[in-house]
Amino acid sequence: MLRVVVDPGVLVSARLSGRGAPAELVRRWLAGQIDVIVSPLLLDELDDVLRRPKFRRWLTLEETDAFIGLLRTHATLMGDPPPEFGHTPDPDDDYLVSLARAADADLLVSGDSDLVGLVDPRPPVRTPRTLIDLLDQIERP
Repeated sequence: MLRVVVDPGVLVSARLSGRGAPAELVRRWLAGQIDVIVSPLLLDELDDVLRRPKFRRWLTLEETDAFIGLLRTHATLMGDPPPEFGHTPDPDDDYLVSLARAADADLLVSGDSDLVGLVDPRPPVRTPRTLIDLLDQIERP
């Protein structure tokens, strides 16, 4: 099973839309096809974003709590790794690379061009769509 760190932006998209590759990624996780790795910092960022007033039209605060709780209890929860900087052009994204490395993740999943555009990252960065395509290839005989 692939171990992945998922950018909070992908999780926001999955929760708000329910359609598309981000939502399919969450469904695949819930079906046991991938292991999603989270940390307190990642969950805090996700919680902060989903609590923004602009999202109330799509998501109640109770639904936000339930989603964060689902991740907290069913994803692989790791401690936050020590801060490392310089992995990405955006210092706010560096913790995702540090978490993926500390967790020995197979992939970092993001739609963020700063992460997707990294040259030869460790671990590799894939978009939600490319991860779904990869999972489909693995499932085929």
